[in-house]
Amino acid sequence: VRILIMIEDRDYMRQPEYRDPIRWPRWSWTLALLAAYAVVFIAEILVSPTPRLLVPGNEFCNNFFALSKEGIEHGYVWQLVTYQFMHAGFWHLALNSWAIYVFGRALESFLGGKKFLALVFSSGIVGGVFQILTAIVWPELFGGRVVGASACAFGLVAAFAMLYPERELMILIFFVIPVRMRAKTLLILSGVLAVAGIVFSESVFGGNVANAAHLGGMAMGWFFVRKILQGDWSRLTGTLRPPAQSKPRRPSLEPLGKKSGGNFVEEQVDPILEKISAHGIQSLTPREREILEAARQKMTRS
Repeated sequence: VRILIMIEDRDYMRQPEYRDPIRWPRWSWTLALLAAYAVVFIAEILVSPTPRLLVPGNEFCNNFFALSKEGIEHGYVWQLVTYQFMHAGFWHLALNSWAIYVFGRALESFLGGKKFLALVFSSGIVGGVFQILTAIVWPELFGGRVVGASACAFGLVAAFAMLYPERELMILIFFVIPVRMRAKTLLILSGVLAVAGIVFSESVFGGNVANAAHLGGMAMGWFFVRKILQGDWSRLTGTLRPPAQSKPRRPSLEPLGKKSGGNFVEEQVDPILEKISAHGIQSLTPREREILEAARQKMTRS
């Protein structure tokens, strides 16, 4: 009975919940990022030799801080970070900032500040690498400079969809048309559009969108949750495992009703349930998930 109550009352099979936005702290790294984007944008406007309304155009900034194949070839590796804070215009800044605010506040509340920042910057860097690789392969199509935090934003979208796949979202197309879709559907749609933008390039989707950076950001968001946060390396380690090593056996729960069952629960099941309570189900290793699944099946049969 004790085991059944512990397993059934825990929410380890549910999706993790983030804090109520009303109780969300006034200061956060999400707001700090948005403030940094705004400050850099205003600075770009002010240092432009012929400033236009809400459109920066400083050649020095573009050459040294915007991401480009030529810049990376010259060793300007800092461009993989600095380009994330630059934007081509007001609406470019507004769209990226809104996406980062919407998904960032939930993810920061769940991940904490350090992991959230690691997710944001790694998504931007990997997205930049993807963009540079496409520029190397197709320089005439993707060789232009790249600015914006969209790779970071798409990394957050991917991470959110991995953690909350069934959560329903309200998307405003062109800020006017409301469309409801699940988070996993938004991720799939975003991935399809990014791939289509790379394949068809200027012929259909226009050449001013860094689709490869978007795709790279999504890939990093998925990798961050699945491989780093959840620690699910089973598909990778399976191919590297020596042939002579046998597959781990599922722990037997038959003795649970006997004298040794209490020791098994205290030593293996209890720590797993406590880990879920403290860090969420995404923190479990494949081995720990296997133990819980076996325990659940045992309780169902009994």
